[in-house]
Amino acid sequence: MNWLLEKVMENVCISYMSADENKQQAMQNVHSHPEATQEKLIISNECQWKPWKPARSQIRAGCVRRARRAMLSLAQLEWYCYIALGVLTALMSFIMDLTVAKVLRAHQWLYSRLEGNALLQFLCWTLYPACMCALSASFSHSTCPQSAGSGLPEMRTIISGVQMPDYLSLSNLFAKFVGMICTLSAGSTVFLGKVGPFVHLSHMVGAYLHRMYVSASGQNKRRTQGEMLVVASGVGVASCFGAPISETVQALFKTRFPNELPYQLPELLMFALLGLLCGAVSCVYLFSHRWILRFVKTNKFISRFIATETTLYSAVLAFLLALVTFPHFAGCYMASKLTMKQLLFSLLENIQWNSISHNATVIQESHHFSQEWSPPGISVYQTLGCFILIKIWLLVLACTLPLPAGYFMPVFVFGAALGRFQGEVLAYLFPDGISSVNVINPGGYALVGAGAFAGAVTHTLSPALCALEMTGQSTHLIPILIATLISNALSRLRNQPSFYDGISLVKKLPHLPSLLRACPKLSSIQIRQFVVPVGSVLQRGERALAVQHILESSMETDFPVVDTLESPTLLGTVTRAHLQAFLLEDQNQVSCRCLEDTCPIQPVRLQLSTEMTVKQTHCIMSVVREHRLFVTEKGKLRGVITWSEMKKMIEVLAKEV
Repeated sequence: MNWLLEKVMENVCISYMSADENKQQAMQNVHSHPEATQEKLIISNECQWKPWKPARSQIRAGCVRRARRAMLSLAQLEWYCYIALGVLTALMSFIMDLTVAKVLRAHQWLYSRLEGNALLQFLCWTLYPACMCALSASFSHSTCPQSAGSGLPEMRTIISGVQMPDYLSLSNLFAKFVGMICTLSAGSTVFLGKVGPFVHLSHMVGAYLHRMYVSASGQNKRRTQGEMLVVASGVGVASCFGAPISETVQALFKTRFPNELPYQLPELLMFALLGLLCGAVSCVYLFSHRWILRFVKTNKFISRFIATETTLYSAVLAFLLALVTFPHFAGCYMASKLTMKQLLFSLLENIQWNSISHNATVIQESHHFSQEWSPPGISVYQTLGCFILIKIWLLVLACTLPLPAGYFMPVFVFGAALGRFQGEVLAYLFPDGISSVNVINPGGYALVGAGAFAGAVTHTLSPALCALEMTGQSTHLIPILIATLISNALSRLRNQPSFYDGISLVKKLPHLPSLLRACPKLSSIQIRQFVVPVGSVLQRGERALAVQHILESSMETDFPVVDTLESPTLLGTVTRAHLQAFLLEDQNQVSCRCLEDTCPIQPVRLQLSTEMTVKQTHCIMSVVREHRLFVTEKGKLRGVITWSEMKKMIEVLAKEV
């Protein structure tokens, strides 16, 4: 026992010896006690010896430096971040689409195998999307509650300058990615899309790459983050649609409209009428959407139920949506067996459904998707009419689901149904064409309706460009622009907010453009009441003692200089470094010179007036990317406006709307 205790104490002391002493002691122990050598080596904290350690470290460091120089000689570091952003976003889109396609195919296979048993088909049709929505809501809320919804309203707020770090975290990225796969796997019964959440995913990847770029380069964080997030927006949309601005390699929804006389000139009036129809329907949809969001938020019972029973609410609502779309029920009038992509493919088909429904030969040769719109005994007008009347309310209800979901693609498909309905009616009324030159193509009306309705809902013109690039169809450029402009003009009447503006208002997000659209009188509010007093102000004739006191009591990097405190006319600013040099010179020379004799006073390049509005101030600070601007009244300093105060100001305005 004494020998064992002595050995233990000896081994413990080894860790406190120097490296040379440890080596000598180990060699002695090998000869004296070979059975304890292995035990001592395990207890010792010294790393194993490796040959040519300094040479290998120099080679590694040299290789890293050479690789870094070679990379930076080709492009700046930020460009490699942009490349990584594109690759990672495209990879996520591919994995998501592949997974969702396989899950949806498995569900369709299971439903078809249960043919002949209506009860089992009903359970398969309703319980499957209910389980997927419940899984999406449960996983996303347990991992990151901020992952629910589209994420686009929050991203617009972040790009405008407001810091919301929870919406750019890696936990949100993981929760939104998995939750989106579950939501899309629920199929067209829930009628939700991918675009908005995926753009949010692209933003989160861009924010992570931006943090890596800032740590590597030491650049200004706020100045470069906005650029990265703007690039991430374009990358996210391009990854979803394969529709970058210019030419696309492969159209996602390829159409084959005739290049010669795709439409007749008198049809431009019909396209304008389609724009009016899309604008009117969009007003109904936007009003219903805002109403139900406010109702869900203000109703105590429903809001408490959604907050505490998120999974149950998602499952019940998804079950009700699937119940309405069951193919043996109302779903037979809505082509409910088709997925979101199949719905859009069928609506854009370059054939007249009414003509092929009476021709068995054409039915066999045509795409089978169109057959879902004209089942036996039901006309295409009935199916399209039921789809339009029922889907709009189902989509309004689906917007209340507390899970990651997109709303652009459902709106796009709904607009295509509106256009297809008008095109089929015109094809029936004018079987030989309006001017007997060329027959009417209902697929062209579906394309125009998709862009016009999506543009009216979002109050933008970009859906028109997306529609053209998604289909690779440039022949309908003029009709789609005409219809989109008319629908936008109608949906903007009386300053009605857009779809995403409505979400921002209901959530009270500090997004100034949304607030101004909802309440235009806010644009006339002056910044006079929000001006913050300046902490430390120097007079032009300031002496060394006062300057030293200000430097000790403030941490600012530059200080405003005025004529006198009684007449605070703003002369410019002086930096902390110049003030420190002034104190040092005054101490060495024991002079009695004042501030303006020694320190260079830099003129203020940009200053605000107390009569400027909140909107003007926000625009100026967003463009120049300044954190602090001085506010003057007739040349006299009245205070400062900081970006943090601007954020608080917008939050106050959001609560008042």
